Amino acid sequence: MSLALSTAIYSGTLLAQAESQEPIKITLNDWTGQKVTSKIMGKVLHSAGYNVEYVVADPVAQFVGLETGDLHVAMEIWETSQKTVLEKSVATGDVVNLGKTGMNAIEEWWYPSYMEELCPGLPEWTALKDCAETFSTPETFPNGRYLGAPVGWGGFDDERVESLGLDFEVIHAGTDAAMYAELESAYQRKAPIILWVYAPHWVPSKYEGNWVQFPEFAPECYTDEKWGLNPAMKYDCGKPKGPVWKAGWAGLENKWPGAYKALKAFNLSNEEMGAMITEIDLKGQKIDVVVDAWISSNEARWKSWIN
Repeated sequence: MSLALSTAIYSGTLLAQAESQEPIKITLNDWTGQKVTSKIMGKVLHSAGYNVEYVVADPVAQFVGLETGDLHVAMEIWETSQKTVLEKSVATGDVVNLGKTGMNAIEEWWYPSYMEELCPGLPEWTALKDCAETFSTPETFPNGRYLGAPVGWGGFDDERVESLGLDFEVIHAGTDAAMYAELESAYQRKAPIILWVYAPHWVPSKYEGNWVQFPEFAPECYTDEKWGLNPAMKYDCGKPKGPVWKAGWAGLENKWPGAYKALKAFNLSNEEMGAMITEIDLKGQKIDVVVDAWISSNEARWKSWIN
C-alpha cells in the first residue's frame, strides 16, 4: 500500500488538524527498527494532514540538528548507548524528551552457545581474559576480535575493553546488515565470534546464544573513574538496560501541537517490533509494505494518537 493510498483511506476528517504545512523532519538512522518507528510515525502524521520529510542522519550527530531546529523528531534513542548524548542535548533546553516508545532495550556483547565449550566460564566476562585467543583472527592475533556496531552507535566498547583489561580488538562493522551477515556465516560454520547484539531484534530468537555478564551498570560507571573495578578509568561495567525514548526539537509543541501530542502518545512493543524486523530482514519484505500492514491492522490505536 502506497503512502498516498494509505493516507486516502485513513485520513478522513483528520486533515484539518495540521497547524502548519512546513515539513516535520523525522530522522532515519542506520538500523531497521528505527526506520520502522520513523515510518509509522511519519505516515500517521501524514494521515492527519502534516507534511513529513525523512532525513537520513547519524544517530549521534542528529542531536545537533535537533538542537538547532533543522531536524524535529528522532524516534529511537536507546538508553543503552545514547543515554549520555540525550541527556546533554536535553540539558541545552533546545531538545525535549518525548517519552518512552514502549520498547525496552538490551545492547551487549553476545556470543553463540557453542562458544561456551571453547571458552569455559562464559557468560561471566572474566572468562574472556583466559580465552581471548579463541576469538582471535589472523588480523588481531593474539588479541581476540570483538565485532562492534557502526561507530556512530556509540556504546563505549573500545573504552570498556581498555578499562577491564581485555585483550580484545574492537572492529566496528560498517552497517548492522554486515554485522549480522558475518554472524550468520560464523554460526553456520560454528566459527568463533563475539559481537554486538541488541533487542528488540530477530537475532536472539533465531540463534542460540547468550549475553556476556559484565559488572552491573550504574550511572557512576560512566561518570566517575574511581567507581568500579578500575579506579583509574570509566566504563568498567556492562551497558545500561532500559527504555527506548523519543526526542524532538523544543519548538515542536508550539509549532505543531497536534503532532507533538501524537508523538508523545506513540507506543510500540518489543514483540511488535521484533515481528516487523523479522519480516524485513529475514523475509525480504519492504519496510513500507510492513509499516502499511501495521497501520492497516492498528487503525483504532494510531487514530487515538491524533484525535
